Amino acid sequence: MSGKLQEVVNNQQQQQEVVDNSDEILQLVGFVVGEEEFAIPILTIQEIIKPIEHTRVPRTPSHVLGVFNLRGSVIPLIDLRIKFGVPVTNKSEDMRYIVLKDGDDIAGFVIDRLNQAMRINKNQIDPAPEATIGDKSLIEGVGKQEDKIITILKVSKLLERDF
Repeated sequence: MSGKLQEVVNNQQQQQEVVDNSDEILQLVGFVVGEEEFAIPILTIQEIIKPIEHTRVPRTPSHVLGVFNLRGSVIPLIDLRIKFGVPVTNKSEDMRYIVLKDGDDIAGFVIDRLNQAMRINKNQIDPAPEATIGDKSLIEGVGKQEDKIITILKVSKLLERDF
């Protein structure tokens, strides 16, 4: 094979590797609860809104703040700070409700602040630590990004009803 032809073949192989690796990118949205940074797949987010009035529902766990009305849909509201055992702080301007959807399951979650949209290569995501492995774990994996570690949550587990 001539040198020029070999160069073209090599370039095509490199381009194909880039295309193949693009399937291995996970698009996430990062947010903060307390001092911890978490992330969830971007496609599970229905919307992100500023806090609105909610109604308390009797006899629900303390992390279930109640329900709120979002354009005619009644959605449960869960405070991730309470669920994760993080001290609850006063409302801030950065606080948001992040509405997640997985199939027919939908719920709103109180977060302290949004952080950033990010793309992490799947080879930079480690499995959940052994202490959290199991069906009940909320942790999908741990993503490594430059100088920080991000806990990636299982949306299906977040949306499971325990009330």
